[in-house]
Amino acid sequence: MKPVYIIAEAGVNHNGSLEMAMQLVERAKEIGADCVKFQTFRAERIVTATSPKANYQLEVTDKAESQFEMLKKLELGRDDFARIQARCKELGIDFMSTPYNPEDAELLNGIGVDVFKIASGQVVELPFLRQVAAYGKRMIISTGMADMAEVREAVDAIRTVGNTDLVVLQCNTDYPSRIEDVNIRAMLTMRDELGVRVGYSDHVPNNHACFAAVALGAEMIEKHFTLDNALPGPDHSSSLEPEAFRQLVQGIRDIEKCLGDGVKRPSAREKANTYGMRRSMVAALDLPAGKRIGREDIGFKRPANGLAPKHLDEIVGKTLLKAMRADEPFTMDLIAH
Repeated sequence: MKPVYIIAEAGVNHNGSLEMAMQLVERAKEIGADCVKFQTFRAERIVTATSPKANYQLEVTDKAESQFEMLKKLELGRDDFARIQARCKELGIDFMSTPYNPEDAELLNGIGVDVFKIASGQVVELPFLRQVAAYGKRMIISTGMADMAEVREAVDAIRTVGNTDLVVLQCNTDYPSRIEDVNIRAMLTMRDELGVRVGYSDHVPNNHACFAAVALGAEMIEKHFTLDNALPGPDHSSSLEPEAFRQLVQGIRDIEKCLGDGVKRPSAREKANTYGMRRSMVAALDLPAGKRIGREDIGFKRPANGLAPKHLDEIVGKTLLKAMRADEPFTMDLIAH
């Protein structure tokens, strides 16, 4: 089984600074993420000048500021993405970014990205999905705010242009998400009904939902990542700082280990404990030679240095060939056959 692919969603937590974006790349590599992901957009192509902020954005940013004004401050320059990608290659961590419009997708495709991530808001934008799918590269789509019919439409749209390299992420678009809203089992429903690979994009303050998703079979986990929860901006407060993200990565790797390969067998260390933990049949009291063995003559005691209790019926009623002391283990050579 392949290791779970862990995406550190830097998103807009660079606050429009290329320097901070590079720091996010470096820290994401340090804490063991497989990929660091950003967002590629121009504010004027996403929102109108007077578009209100989402409720969660109002709680953590200036209420007097429009969504356009907020996003404008969070843009990176066109050339910045190539620089970030180059730094990722240098460090050995995958680069990814979410495009929001055709122009953004063209920019990313032009610098040779291998994978396209589609945000939850765009899962219902079928023409955009078809355009990105036509690049023939892997697509990862988050499904927050979508019902099953909408997810099916999105998957069908991608497949209609011949792209079948697809991973679908269960997601709850609320920042932070309530644990009772994340519905991890929907991930399995999408896998089974749509025949897709699946994962989970998380906005819960703790890591419990991520761990549950991994245990249930998620191939991919995405979670927001920041250098500091106290930084200004819409996503910092609902993101994991480096040490918390390191704990997420370690927890996922530990879960992978404990899931094992599904073959029921004792581990090597367990086998070493068998002698001291399992019991043998022993003489319950001193027994003379020639005695017909009754059930009352037999006890079950550790260690496993004699006949196992499963052989009880094979010796009850048989004749003892030589005397036994109390607690001496029964062995087949003591029994007349």
